[in-house]
Amino acid sequence: MAGMWKEFSKGLWAELPPFRLLLGLCPTLAVTTTAENGFGMGMAVVFVITLSSFIVSLIRKIIPKKVRIACYITVAASLVVAVELLMQAYAYPLYQQLGIFVPLIVVNCLILGRAEAFAGKNPVHLAVADGLGMGLGFTLSLTFLGAVRELFGTGSVFGMEIMGASFEPVKFMVAAPGAFVALGLILAGMNYLSIVQAKRRGEPAPENPSTGCHACRACAGRK
Repeated sequence: MAGMWKEFSKGLWAELPPFRLLLGLCPTLAVTTTAENGFGMGMAVVFVITLSSFIVSLIRKIIPKKVRIACYITVAASLVVAVELLMQAYAYPLYQQLGIFVPLIVVNCLILGRAEAFAGKNPVHLAVADGLGMGLGFTLSLTFLGAVRELFGTGSVFGMEIMGASFEPVKFMVAAPGAFVALGLILAGMNYLSIVQAKRRGEPAPENPSTGCHACRACAGRK
């Protein structure tokens, strides 16, 4: 259980996919004009990454190494088709909002990255914990980014009015450049927090706070 919790929890902060690993940035920037869109895309990714990690780990010993990437893509593509059909049946307005980015989950670097780096090398229970944690971390990230952009861009969150009638929306935030600005500010805030936490623990300041990489003799020896 301790091992499962460790693999699950790392995706919620230490290796938060868009903000720490900088993976899956295409949908992160493209669909987060609202919190609802971010949450919907995140839940679709949770479904795909959790089940793909389960399946890849289950069949990892019988996949030929030379075609493993093709196998991972095939597994992900099958699950994405299932997600598309479910969204068309039960959440069609959201499916229309997300558009082409739903089928593009197949080539999301987060899905393939976890299959290659973890699920293909670890037992099923750890692979599922890793996939679920990464998926939920991705969902929280997209929902938060979407909420920030929606709040300042329209004055609401999840369609509920927050800022009041006197608020003047910053339309820039729900435009494409606003995604880059909002993401950059969030990354800067998290990096600053990582540096402060490292100083409080008496550790060296991270060389690359986004990935949690600390200055150490091993890194220094490779320079």
